[in-house]
Amino acid sequence: MRFGLVKCHGSGNDFPMIDARDLSLTEAEWAGVARALADRNGPVGGDGLLLLVPGDDRAAFGMVMRNSDGSEAETCLNGVRCVARAGFEALGIGAATVRLKTSHADAVHDADLAPGVYTVRETAGPAGLSTAAWPIHGAPDRLVEAVLPMLDADKCFTAVTMPNPHLVHFVETVDEADLVRLGEICEAAPDWLPNRANVSFVEVRGTSLFVRTFERGVGLTDSCGSAMAASTYAACLTGRIAWDVPTVVFNRGGLVRAFAGEDAMVTLSGNATYEWAGSVTVDLANETASDLVVERRFPEEIAAWDAAKRG
Repeated sequence: MRFGLVKCHGSGNDFPMIDARDLSLTEAEWAGVARALADRNGPVGGDGLLLLVPGDDRAAFGMVMRNSDGSEAETCLNGVRCVARAGFEALGIGAATVRLKTSHADAVHDADLAPGVYTVRETAGPAGLSTAAWPIHGAPDRLVEAVLPMLDADKCFTAVTMPNPHLVHFVETVDEADLVRLGEICEAAPDWLPNRANVSFVEVRGTSLFVRTFERGVGLTDSCGSAMAASTYAACLTGRIAWDVPTVVFNRGGLVRAFAGEDAMVTLSGNATYEWAGSVTVDLANETASDLVVERRFPEEIAAWDAAKRG
């Protein structure tokens, strides 16, 4: 099957994106398309697959995000910005509510984060603190700066849903090997954590944050938008940064502007950068991609984002 697509990224979280509003595939087929297109050894590659889909009575359009293993995420805030841009351009609008798997997010075309960087501001939430929603068997109803002995008896975590599940641990310096160790425990879906979780180590750098994430269904990633949102909320909740005060959240892929409110709503403002547009063939039976044709490139956008990251 031939698909038109745009290769895009939000804060370095890169995805092939398909306008799927008029496409009819089964859930299993879309999972296979995601595995084929996200394969880093294939012609496209990415952290997952984004789909622009129809909205509902509240939303102008929707987003489906599938991880590289084919599983569907509840949300992906870096992906929301990219899909919002596509939706804005398709409908000729500059703001919209976006339907997600189990919630909604509000998005608006924002002032450029840096010259030439297409920027979307998104507000999602409310962030949740109930561990029963995950579930985390054997954990208290709320886990805020507390030990989770099933995972690591020497570390304190804050459990936040955005609505996808995040375990946030604040550190002086990120130890990637230790992060991967904990992420792989969660990724194995142990009995106490049947739906797995994203795990983030967070450094507080003055009034800014640096977030490194082992993403559910992906692995160690340069960027995870919902992890940046969850980390911002957790930092406010534990008194490390102030409520409703804009901060810069960095990761390996770049940065966003962020703030969290005591109402548990979190706002991120970040890039939605296009790299190229084209088409590709996916063999649905074998879950392989081939015959990529790149029809348009966006070198100015790539250069603008590179300049923004350099500061």
